Amino acid sequence: MKSPSFCCPKNICKTLILCYRAGDWSWGAIIWTSVGWSVSVGLGLLCCIYMATLHENDLWFSNIKEVEREISFRTECGLYYSYFKQMLQAPSIQEGLSDLIHDNLTESRRTINLLQRMNIYQEVFLSVLYRLLPIQSYLEPVYFYIYTVFSLQAVYVIALYLTAWLLSGSWLAGTLTGIWYILNRVDTTRVEFTISLRENWSLPFLALQVTAITCYLRPQLTTLQQVMVWLMYVTTFCFCLTWQFNQFILLVQALIIYTLDGVDFLTTTQVTTLYLVQVSGLLSVWLLQFCNSMILGSLVLSFIVAALFIRHFQSGLKTGSLLVRLGKLLLHSATVLLLTFTINYLAKKALQLRSDEHIFKFIKSKFALGPTRDFDASLYLCEEAFGVLPLDTLERLAGTLLLYPYILTLLLLSGLLVMAGQEIKGRLVAFRPDVAYNLLHTLFYGLLAFSTMRMKYIWTGHMCVVAAYGVCGTELWTLLLNTLHCNSKVLFWPKLMEELSELREFYDPDTVELMTWISTKTPKQAVFAGSMQLLAGIKLCTGRVLTNHPHYEDKDLRERTRQVYQVYARRSPEEVHAILRAAGADYVVLENSICYERRHRRGCRLRDLLDLANGHIMDGPGENDPDLVPSPHPRFCETIKTDTAAYTSLFTRTFQNKTFHVYRIRNEAKVPVNILEN
Repeated sequence: MKSPSFCCPKNICKTLILCYRAGDWSWGAIIWTSVGWSVSVGLGLLCCIYMATLHENDLWFSNIKEVEREISFRTECGLYYSYFKQMLQAPSIQEGLSDLIHDNLTESRRTINLLQRMNIYQEVFLSVLYRLLPIQSYLEPVYFYIYTVFSLQAVYVIALYLTAWLLSGSWLAGTLTGIWYILNRVDTTRVEFTISLRENWSLPFLALQVTAITCYLRPQLTTLQQVMVWLMYVTTFCFCLTWQFNQFILLVQALIIYTLDGVDFLTTTQVTTLYLVQVSGLLSVWLLQFCNSMILGSLVLSFIVAALFIRHFQSGLKTGSLLVRLGKLLLHSATVLLLTFTINYLAKKALQLRSDEHIFKFIKSKFALGPTRDFDASLYLCEEAFGVLPLDTLERLAGTLLLYPYILTLLLLSGLLVMAGQEIKGRLVAFRPDVAYNLLHTLFYGLLAFSTMRMKYIWTGHMCVVAAYGVCGTELWTLLLNTLHCNSKVLFWPKLMEELSELREFYDPDTVELMTWISTKTPKQAVFAGSMQLLAGIKLCTGRVLTNHPHYEDKDLRERTRQVYQVYARRSPEEVHAILRAAGADYVVLENSICYERRHRRGCRLRDLLDLANGHIMDGPGENDPDLVPSPHPRFCETIKTDTAAYTSLFTRTFQNKTFHVYRIRNEAKVPVNILEN
C-alpha cells in the first residue's frame, strides 16, 4: 500500500470518484486527506479569530461609541465604508444604487458615478446581503462588515494552504504555510487596522487564483481542466473587481506567463488560456464599471494583445542552439515591448485617458526617470509605504525561521530552473510547470515588494508557500537548517498570547468632538474642504459633502486636491478664499498635525511639497534649489489664526480644539471662474 502522505494529496484537484477509479484511494488515504482539509479550515478560522481579537483588543470596539467606531476607519477606509452605510440608509436597494450612480456628495459641484470611478461593488453586495438576511436584530451592520473582511482572511490562508499542498504533495506543507502566515502577521497582512482597504478584499481572491493556476498547470491534470479555467476566471474577476490597482498586479503576472512561455515551460494552449483568462476578467469588470476607460487603457491589456499578436506571427522561436534561441527571444521581447507601448499610447489618446498618469509619474520619479517636483508623485514618494522594503522586515521574517528555508528553496529552484531551461527532452519531468510558475511568482512579486513596501503583502503570503514547499517537499532542508543553526529555541506561542492579552481602547477625543460638532452645528448640505484623509472620515461620520477625497484615480480630482491643499501653502487669503469658493466649499478644516508637521523629513512634509510645486523656498534650515524664490505671503494655515482683518473679512472661525480649526468661508468675495485651472 502506498504511503497516505503521497497517495491522494498530490491529486487533490481530482474528485473522489476519479481518484477511486484510478486506484489511488485507500481508507487510510481518505482519512489522511480529510484530516488535511479539516486542518486547512481550522487554520483559516484560527487566523480569522486571531485578527478579529486583535482588532477588538486594540480599539475595545464593542464598547466605544458609534462615532468612534466610524472614526476608527481611517483615511480611505472611512470613505469606502461610508458607501456601505449609505446603501443601508437608502429607502430601497434601487434608490441606493441610483444614489451611487448619480452621486453629488463625494465631490462638491460634481455628479459622478461611484460604481464607475471606484471599486465599491463589495460594499454594494454586502449591503444587499445584510438587507436580505434575517440577521438585523442580532448583528449590527458594522460587525457584519468587519466579520466579512476577517472571514476573507480565512479564505486567504486556506488558498495558501492548498497551493503548498499541491506543490509538495503533503498537507503538512499547507499546515506549515498557515502557521508561518499567522506568526508573520505584521508582514503578511494589516487587515486588523485597515479593514476596508481594497487589498484586504482582493488578495484572498488573488491567492485563490494562484491555487487554481497551480492546479491547472499540473502535468497529470486532464479531466478538470475546464473546471480550473472557470475557477481561474471567477477568481481573476473577483480580484479585479475589488481593487483599483488590479491592472498593475496582473501586468506582473502576465510577465511571468510570458517568461515561462519564452523558456518553453508552458504549452501554446496553456499560455493562450492564461492570457485570455486575464483579458476576460478585466473586460467583465470593465462592463460592470460602466465601461471604465482606465481598464481599456491599461498596460496589461496592451501587453497581452502585443504578446499574442507577435507570438502568432513569429514561428520557430524555440528552435536552434541555446545562443540562437536566446537571440530570438531578445528580439521577440523587444518587438513585444515596442508594440505594447505603441498600442497603449494609441489607446490612451483615443480614450483621452489621464486617470492613471499619476502612477506612471510616481514610477518615473521613484527610479529617477522623470522630474521629482511633481506634487502627485511626491505625495507617494514621501510616504513610507511607497518606499523600498525596510531591512527590519527581513529581520522579522528570519526571527520566525521563515526567511532561511525560503532563500534556500529559492536558490535551489532557481538553479534547477536554469538547468531545466537548457534541456530539450524530459524537461517537464525534471521541472514541473506549476513549480516553475510559483517560483517566478515569488521572484517577480518579491522584486515588486523590495521596490515598494506596500506591495510586500502580495509577496509575503506566497513566501510562506514557497518556504513550506521546500521544507516539506524533501528532507534535504532539515539538514540544511540544522547546518545553519536555524533550529533555535525561540517560542512563538507566548508572543501570540501576549498580543491577544494586550488590551487597549480607541481614544481620539478631538476627532470625536469635531465630528459631533459637524453633525449637530452645520447644515446637512454643507460642503467641507480639508485633507483627503480627514474628509473621508467626515463623509462617513456626518454625511456632509466633500471637495476632495482619498480615491486618487481621477485627474480632475487630483488637481482639485492640489488646489485645496493651498491652505497649507504660502498664499494670500484672497487666493485661498477664491480657490475654496470655486470648489464650492462652505467650511475648511485645518489640522495642526499638517500645518506644523514633523513626521516627515524636510522636503517631504506636505507644506514642503506645496512650496516646491509653487516655486517657493521651503521652511527651516537646509538647501533649496537655486530657482526657488521666497514667497511674498506667509503660510496661510499659521497666519489665519492671528485673526487679522485680511483673514477675518473672508473667514470666520467656528470651531477649534487642540487638533483642528474650522473656518466658515464667507460668500462676499467674487470668485474667478478659472481659479481651479491655474
